[in-house]
Amino acid sequence: MSEEKRKKEATRDGFGRALLELGESNENVVVLSADLTESVRAHWFRAKYPDRFISHGVAEQDMIGAAAGMALSGKIPFACTFGVFASGRAWDQIRVSVAYMNLNVNIAGTHGGISVGGDGATHQAIEEIALMRILPNMTVVVPGDAEEAFAATKQAADIPGPVYLRLGRAAVPVLQKRTDFIIGKASLLTEGKDLTIIACGHMVSKSMEAAEKLRAKGISARVINLHTPKPIDREIIINAAEETGAILTVEEHTVYGGMGSAVAEVLAESRPVIMKMMGLRGEFGVSGDPDELFEHFGLTETDIARESEVLLTRKVK
Repeated sequence: MSEEKRKKEATRDGFGRALLELGESNENVVVLSADLTESVRAHWFRAKYPDRFISHGVAEQDMIGAAAGMALSGKIPFACTFGVFASGRAWDQIRVSVAYMNLNVNIAGTHGGISVGGDGATHQAIEEIALMRILPNMTVVVPGDAEEAFAATKQAADIPGPVYLRLGRAAVPVLQKRTDFIIGKASLLTEGKDLTIIACGHMVSKSMEAAEKLRAKGISARVINLHTPKPIDREIIINAAEETGAILTVEEHTVYGGMGSAVAEVLAESRPVIMKMMGLRGEFGVSGDPDELFEHFGLTETDIARESEVLLTRKVK
């Protein structure tokens, strides 16, 4: 089904919906915000459970410290702000007070990537997957659609250690209705034998569209939704390398230290094959319409299809 005909919803909306269900099913769930309550979709929880909601204002470090204290007291906190602030301003607090202590603190970083659009480089988080996945004990999830964000949020509450959820502002196509989402277990979306496209977040639907373009040219592309860069699903990556012999990773993030780097680490240790990483390379984002920015940075479905064809020219026959 074409992207235009599929339902669209922002992953931050799936997160907000899940908070409501968690609030009803578990009285230990609390939500903390850093002055961006409506933007991160925590206002729905605030309206229904005001006694379990705290706004910390523009004080991200304090929010993380408070979340750590609540976790030590038996609560299950969800600390919410823009990803650029969570991963940047509060990184030391996350490292020492949350990851080092291995606490059940769930951090929702919304407005990830260049699809934030007009907010510009200062608000476009393009490094947070790297910053979060290098921390010991941290789980990192980048949902591909709102349904995955909903499921990931509910599962995060039951993970004993810290979880970082990377969420988006823009509405993206809902991939499909399903109940089999599991944090740490990648999803095989389409079979293919010529190459494998591995994507996360907003790039999953674009990779699916690219696979359709390639199919029209007689190229069989496998598409994997690697929604959990950490802990990474090594088995599905190694199998894809063995069976297709070429890997293309696509992410709305810097290629340095992100999801593509995580895939490359697996391949380098276990099954080296030709590989290409698509993402931002040594540059910040810019202001603009999200679709225009995807074109500017070469991250459209057309770009993915073209890079797939280039990658195939390097494949050993």
